[in-house]
Amino acid sequence: MKTFALPALFVLLAADIAAQGVYVCVQPNGVREYRNTGDIRGCRRLATEALSAIPAPSSVTQAKADPAFPRIDSQVQKRRDQDRMQILLDEVRAEENKLADLRKDYQNGEPERQGNERNYAKYQERVALMKDEIVRTEKNIEALKREISNLK
Repeated sequence: MKTFALPALFVLLAADIAAQGVYVCVQPNGVREYRNTGDIRGCRRLATEALSAIPAPSSVTQAKADPAFPRIDSQVQKRRDQDRMQILLDEVRAEENKLADLRKDYQNGEPERQGNERNYAKYQERVALMKDEIVRTEKNIEALKREISNLK
């Protein structure tokens, strides 16, 4: 009997708190505080709606059994996959061209100094940014090639 009394008490307390509502109280310094009681001056009750939950399907197989689940024709999917492959190949080609240009400008870590780089620290900062951009572009190419290999 005691094992059922404690959970029942918690349920009754939760229902009581929900019935009281939610209040927003604005402190004198302008900070908002949300409470379950409106006993402080400057508090107003928020209009809240009852929460409702709609359960999701328990598994993907249940969704596939649903007649309203969209089906895609195999030819349509094949065209979509080909389009995706072409887009990825174009992106790889563009990234490789970008990498070639970056490496050409980088000149193995010794790019030409620009007129506004009399200060050596500015030059080093630009070289570091160029190196970071090269590394980022190489990682982009690797990721794109991984994605292409997943399609095959």
